[in-house]
Amino acid sequence: MTFEENQTRKYWYEAFFQVFLVGMVFVFYAFERKRGGGFSEFDFEISTVLFFLNYVVAAFFINYVLLPKFLYPKKYWTFGLSVLAVIAIVIVIEEGVIEQIYFPDTRGASFPGVFRSLTDSLPTITILAGFKFAWDALNKQKEVDELKSAVKESELQFLKSQINPHFLFNNLNNLYAYALESSPKTPQIILELSNVLRYMLYECKEEFVPLGKEIDQLESFVNLSQLQFEDRGTISFDAQHINSGYQIAPLILSVFIENAFKHSASSQTDDIEIGIAIDLDEKGSLKFHCRNTFTEDTNTNDLAHGIGLENVKKRLTLLYPNSHTLSIDSRENIFDVHLKINLKVTQ
Repeated sequence: MTFEENQTRKYWYEAFFQVFLVGMVFVFYAFERKRGGGFSEFDFEISTVLFFLNYVVAAFFINYVLLPKFLYPKKYWTFGLSVLAVIAIVIVIEEGVIEQIYFPDTRGASFPGVFRSLTDSLPTITILAGFKFAWDALNKQKEVDELKSAVKESELQFLKSQINPHFLFNNLNNLYAYALESSPKTPQIILELSNVLRYMLYECKEEFVPLGKEIDQLESFVNLSQLQFEDRGTISFDAQHINSGYQIAPLILSVFIENAFKHSASSQTDDIEIGIAIDLDEKGSLKFHCRNTFTEDTNTNDLAHGIGLENVKKRLTLLYPNSHTLSIDSRENIFDVHLKINLKVTQ
């Protein structure tokens, strides 16, 4: 549906709403006047219609002139004074014209006062104008929700796009180093890198992916990263009770694993320890633990506040609001990450 078609549909919906509202309010208005009036049937019906049309015209002027021109641009004083002027005109027409024509010897014989006139006109005008204000507020809230959704989607796509180049840059450097040495591991690195990149390029287009595929990608990622360690330490990867009936945001866990390899490899020459444990309970709660060693000369502030970690924190906030807990601790040459996410069931 084009923008013009959508706007036309909204205008028709609003027109139908206004006609229905005016008709419904008129029924109650006429019933109240007929129940309390002592006029002949013919005069009563004509006068009721004219009184009500006077209120309808005033309400429509408020709705489609004063609201968009003064209230929504936050010109509150101008709006308030304009509404008072409209109500004054309504009272003048009601007391000086309609009542003088239909009830010159009764209601039109004397002016009952401003307060009495307001009690006759203000409730109906307020109802008619109030419903229009509520209609506009609902539409505005819908637009705000759509805008928030668009901003959220744009931000998620931007954050996700930052992950792939970061990963690719690091591993191309490793591949280059192995190629210079003519290492026999070069073909294996290319194969593992190809598997990971294929996942990133083709599987990660959706907001959520099957948990099983994400775990397979993490395992390939670990195998790829482990090649650069040679015999300098021990790497463990343990995934328990993985159920593909659940979904997870793609690449949400790989940042922690990548940081563990990067900081361990850059700060230690041997005795490197990296442990990765993933467990899914029967309620769909995923527990992720990543633990790695580092030396004292490593900048621990960079460990806990790097671009990659700030990125994943934002993604977690956007994708799992109030349904995740993240704990990052650095002490005694150990960097610990504990993450718990309540996963979504595959649709």
